[in-house]
Amino acid sequence: MAALHSFPPGGYRFLQGGFPYSQGVIAQAGFEIVRARFARPLPVAAGFAAIEAHLGAAGRPLTALCAAELRSPTPFTMAGFQGFNRGYVAVLERFGLVRDGLNPVARSNVCPRFEPPAEPCFFAFSYTVPAAEGRGGSDFVVAGSGEWPEGQAFPEAIVARGDVSAAGLAAKAHHVIGTMRSRAEGLQGDFARLTAVQVYTVHDIHPLLATHLAPAGLTATGLTWQVCAPPILELEFEMDVRRVGCERVVEG
Repeated sequence: MAALHSFPPGGYRFLQGGFPYSQGVIAQAGFEIVRARFARPLPVAAGFAAIEAHLGAAGRPLTALCAAELRSPTPFTMAGFQGFNRGYVAVLERFGLVRDGLNPVARSNVCPRFEPPAEPCFFAFSYTVPAAEGRGGSDFVVAGSGEWPEGQAFPEAIVARGDVSAAGLAAKAHHVIGTMRSRAEGLQGDFARLTAVQVYTVHDIHPLLATHLAPAGLTATGLTWQVCAPPILELEFEMDVRRVGCERVVEG
């Protein structure tokens, strides 16, 4: 299991991931997480500026940023995805978030089937705030993940690669749900207390509701199906989950 690191400047801990993002974050004792969704997605540069302004107005440091949700026009090649990530991480470095080669910020980045943006955009972001006395330390956000086992060869290791039949999608969903649960456990978060579940796929998820999603406890609080493709070509099914007590909509 990945290492769980403390990030005191942000008031959270994070599950170590790769260069572009961590596998998830959980608030430290005395802090909770706020999720803010933009009323309309903002291009990445404008989104970072809006996040900087929002955190300043809230009296929070830039290091309080703990998760990002992005939308892109169309799935990337692996090389294109890596190129995008370099520019994205450069801003996180400027914010003082990337330290000792570790990126603490969780992320999802998916591609809408309908009304896709003209360029990569921010859809939402999450950040920490001080909690009321006796509260805090339980909010967490698990980063988005698709059916490619981390650390294995791409694209050869994709679960049910190229198979979008009912059986193929079921295999993909089984793997991704397991990843969500494993990451929550790695964060020491309570998977039974999720407040939001987001599924990202352009394929019909209805057959999976009774066989995979409901048995995993992912429908009790209402599941959101975002009709989006994962960010890399050949991936078909992605999810992220969170336990966040405060959510709001903000203007850019």
